[in-house]
This record gives sequence, structure tokens and C-alpha cells, in this order.
Amino acid sequence: MKIKNKVVTFGEVLLRLTAPGNLRFSQVGEFIAIYGGSEANVAVSLANYGVPVEYVTRLPDNDIARACVSALRSHNLGTEGIVYGGNRLGIYFLENGAVSRSSSVVYDRADSSFSTLRPGMIDWKSIFADASWFHWSGIAASLTQGAADVCREAIETANEMGLTISCDLNYRRNLWKYGKSASEVMPELVQYSDVIFGSEGEYMNVLNFNPVGFKALDASYTIDTEGYEEACRQVQATLPRCRKMFIELRNSVNANHDLLGGILYSDGTVKHARIYDVTHVVDKVGTGDAFVGGMIYGLLAYPNDEQKALDFALAASCLKTTIYGDFNLATVAEVETLMKGDGSGRVSR
Repeated sequence: MKIKNKVVTFGEVLLRLTAPGNLRFSQVGEFIAIYGGSEANVAVSLANYGVPVEYVTRLPDNDIARACVSALRSHNLGTEGIVYGGNRLGIYFLENGAVSRSSSVVYDRADSSFSTLRPGMIDWKSIFADASWFHWSGIAASLTQGAADVCREAIETANEMGLTISCDLNYRRNLWKYGKSASEVMPELVQYSDVIFGSEGEYMNVLNFNPVGFKALDASYTIDTEGYEEACRQVQATLPRCRKMFIELRNSVNANHDLLGGILYSDGTVKHARIYDVTHVVDKVGTGDAFVGGMIYGLLAYPNDEQKALDFALAASCLKTTIYGDFNLATVAEVETLMKGDGSGRVSR
């Protein structure tokens, strides 16, 4: 399906340096270098589904940044909204876990070009001129007061121009270091959002959501829809503009085995998707971002079928666990095939 609505996403893209295989950092002699970051991951998903998308960030004016932009353009992202300045591209190091050993992330993004953003550096009115949807996340607001202020600037401009606004709560405890907590900063920004997304823990840490608990050990687990309905109703009372609340449910049995589910609260009622039992996770990074990309696509492609939009989002997230790297490279056809129940993994000839 051809989507004409242009989506703008905003956030920091990072150089990802991954220890090969399941090596520990102390064993590594070389790293695998790729690019990623929550809002870039969402943008790539949307572009891959055929949605016009513009990715906005701030990068240094150097060869590493130009290599990053080339990588983004290779996935059909619009990059005209990228601004340049500052001294460095942010980095994160990833050590992949195995079975009972969790994965580990080390950030090296202090004083990055993005974290030194200030209001007035980005021409939001020009960027939003032909857009219908703006997506941002809590990671951007967590880095510095300046970055949080730019989030506010973007959100207020998008609101004035009548765009649909979505937010991924994206709570990262280790990033909130500039003297304010997520619960202090985020609610005032999230109030402008029409659609919000997060895990139960993110809703709890950012919006005082009462956790219900997802303890699935297999796909037969019964989701407590009444509990989620009550918890979501309490959150929506403080965010009256929010029309839809998506929650990705995940129970990690171990580093390589996840149970995934999904909830959509809309118009006072709860819908849920089937549970996926992913026994051989290839890469967990970007799983939530794949859900968000699928969520936005689903709401645009199936505007009169919220259940299908939720099913698409969760199936996209499930497929991302099978793909190495930050980006979800699954196609619409692959996601829809999984939605219909075909997860056999047979060779397609």
C-alpha cells in the first residue's frame, strides 16, 4: 500500500560498536561498526515500508558523519533536515549476552553534536511544511537540558502546524544525568502526543503507570486486559489529548528467549495481539523501535482497523529479533505473512 503521509522523526544517531559474536569486551580485538539509534531505527522501518520519512538530527562536519549519512540515505531516509555542528558523533558499545548472561551497553555520547543542540538551530517550520506526522522519544529529552528544550520547540511547532504527534517514552536510567528526572521533564512534553508507546516499565518510570505484569512462559498465556484497561485509563486522565496508548509486553526467559505481546488502549477499551514465543533471538536492540515503526505504519495503512495496526506492530517487532543490527529490514509482505500465522521460516523460492 502506497502511503503519502510524510513522517518526520527526531533524535540522535550513534555509531554502534559491537563485540563480535558473544565475546565479552575484555576479549575483543576488533568491533563491528554500524549505525543506529531509536528514532533513526523507526525512520528506517517506515522507509522500508514505503512511507516518505525525514530524519532530523545534528552531526559533526566530518568524514564519520558523512559515512553515517550515506548509510541513512541507503535506506531511503530523507536527510535534508540534518544540521551540522559540534565536535563528535555519539557512540555506544554493545556486548551481546547469551542464555543467563545479559547483554551490556556502554555509552560514549557526552558532548556529542546532538547533546549540544540548542533551540533555534533547526528550522522546524520548514521541516514540517509537507509532513503530517512527527515522532520523538524520551532519549532525546534525557541527554541535556538543551536537547530537551529542542524537543519542546519541535513539539510545540508540530502542534501549531496540526501534525499528529507520537512519542516513544524510551526511558534510559543511565542517560538522565543533567539534574532532572524523566518524571519531571517528560509528562509536560508528552501531553502534546496523540499516540504514545512504551514498555510497562517505561510507563511506570515516566507516567506513574501501575504495572500489571506480563509473565508469559509460552504463547498460551492469558493477558490481563482488565488490569491494563484500568492502568491506562488512569494515565489518560492526566494526558487527555492522547488518543492511543501502545504497550509492548516482553518477558525475557533468558538472553536468547523472549515472549512478546502487545496492548492497545483506545477509546476506553483494550485490544491485545497474539503472543510470540521467540526462542532464538538474534539481536534484541531495536525491538521496541520496530514496534513503533510498525505502529505508525499500521495506523497510516489501516486507519479503520486498530487491531490490524497492533498486530502489524507486534509482528514487525518479532521479526526484528531475527535481524542483526539496529534496523528492522523486514518487508511489509514478511510482516503480514507472520501476522497471518506463517512463522515456519521455510525457504521462499
